[in-house]
Amino acid sequence: MSTPSKPDLKDIRKLLTAAFSGTALEWYDYFLYGTAAALVFNKLFFPELDPTVGTIASFVTFAVGFVARPIGAAIFGHIGDRYGRKVSLIITVVMMGATTGCIGLLPTYDTIGVWAPALLAALRFLQGISVGGEWSGAMLLTLEHTPKEKHGSYSSIPQLGSPVGTLLSSGAFALVGLLPDGSFYSWGWRLPFLVAFPLLAFALFLRMHIEESPVFRKMLEDAERNGPKPAPLVEAFRRTWGRMIVGVGAAFLGVGGFFLMSTFIISYGTDELGIDKQTMLNSTVIGSVVEIVVLVLAGRLADRIGAWRVCAIGALVTMVVAFPAFWLVDTKETGLVYLGVSLGIGALSIPYAPIGAVVSGMFPEEFRYSAVAMSYNLAGVLSGFVPLIATSLTSAADGASWGAGLLLMVIAACTVAGSLAAGTVLRRHAAALSAPSQNVEVPA
Repeated sequence: MSTPSKPDLKDIRKLLTAAFSGTALEWYDYFLYGTAAALVFNKLFFPELDPTVGTIASFVTFAVGFVARPIGAAIFGHIGDRYGRKVSLIITVVMMGATTGCIGLLPTYDTIGVWAPALLAALRFLQGISVGGEWSGAMLLTLEHTPKEKHGSYSSIPQLGSPVGTLLSSGAFALVGLLPDGSFYSWGWRLPFLVAFPLLAFALFLRMHIEESPVFRKMLEDAERNGPKPAPLVEAFRRTWGRMIVGVGAAFLGVGGFFLMSTFIISYGTDELGIDKQTMLNSTVIGSVVEIVVLVLAGRLADRIGAWRVCAIGALVTMVVAFPAFWLVDTKETGLVYLGVSLGIGALSIPYAPIGAVVSGMFPEEFRYSAVAMSYNLAGVLSGFVPLIATSLTSAADGASWGAGLLLMVIAACTVAGSLAAGTVLRRHAAALSAPSQNVEVPA
C-alpha cells in the first residue's frame, strides 16, 4: 500500500471514530436481523410452517442479505475507486439505517399474508447491498490515512464495530426479551429495529466531517493528468483473480464462523436444547465483550509478527476449540454455555482483527476498493449460508452438535490455507516494492 504523509494524531482519532461508529451501526443493523431470524421471524413471518422448517426459511431470508453483498461490492467498489471512499461510505450508512428502520415497521404474515416475508426478504437484500460496500470502505479509509507499520492495530478498529454492533443488537433484544411473550411478539421486537433511525443520524453526521483518503486524492490527480483508469472491478478480476480467491479464504472464518457462533448458536440453544432465549442472548453479549478484548490484543500482535501470521494462528486455535465450544453449550448449564460461546467467538476473533490489513495489502490502489470489497463479500456469500447449513446438519443428526462443530473446523481450515497463501503474496509484493529495478512481478 502507498505510504501516506504523516497524519495528525487528532485527525486519526476523528477518522477512527467515524469509521468505527458507522461500522458499528452497520453491524448492529445486520446482526439485529440475524438475532430476529433466530427468535422472531420464523414465528411471525413463516407461521404456517413446521417450527424447524420455519427456522430454516427464516435463515434463508438471512442468507439473502449475503447473496446481495457482491452486488453491493461491485456498486460501491466502483463508486469508491472512481468517486471516493467517503462518498461510498455516506451512501452505505444511509441505506443500511433506513432499511433496518423499515424492517421495524413491517406488517407480519397475519396482517398481509405472503407479502410479509416477501417484503422482509427485499429489505434484507438492500441490507446486503449496503454491507457489500461498507466494510471495505471503512477499512481502506482507515489504512490509507495511517502509517503502514501500525496497520495491524489500526485495522482492528473498524473490526470493533462488529462486536459492538452485536453487543448492541443482542443487548437490545435481551432488554425487550424481558417483556411478556405477548408483548414481545406483538410490538417489543420492533423497538431494536426502530432505534436504527436515530443511530443513522449520528453516524451520518460523523461521516460527513471526515477527510477523503490521501491515496484517493492522488488517484484523482493522476486521472486528471492521464485520464480515467479502466473499470476497476474488471481490472481487479483480470489482474488479481488469484489474490481475490486467497482473500476469500483468509476472511471466511471471521465472517462465517462468527455467524455460526452467534446467529446459529441462539437458534440451536433455544430450539434444540430448550435453553431459555434470555440465556442464549446473554451468551452472545458476553461473547461480544470477549471479542472486543481479543480484537485489541490481536491487532497489536499483528504489528509485531505480521497480520497474516496472526490470521493463520487464530484459525488454528479455532480448529482446536471448535468441538469443545459446542460441548460446553450442550451441557445446558448457564455458566458453561457462556464459556462455550465466549471460547468460540474469542478464538475466531483472533484472525478477524487484522484481516483488513491482510486483504487490502494484496491489491494495487487503482482498484483496491473493488478488489477488497469483492473478496470480502464473496466470503460473506459463503458465510450467509452457514447458519442454514448448520441447522440442516443438526436436524439430520437428530439435534446433535457434532455437525456444527465439524463445520466450524472446516471454515477455520479454509482460513488457515488462505492466510498462508496471503503471506506468500504479501512477501512477494514487499520484495517487488523493495527492488523495482529488478522488475519483480507479483502473480495473480
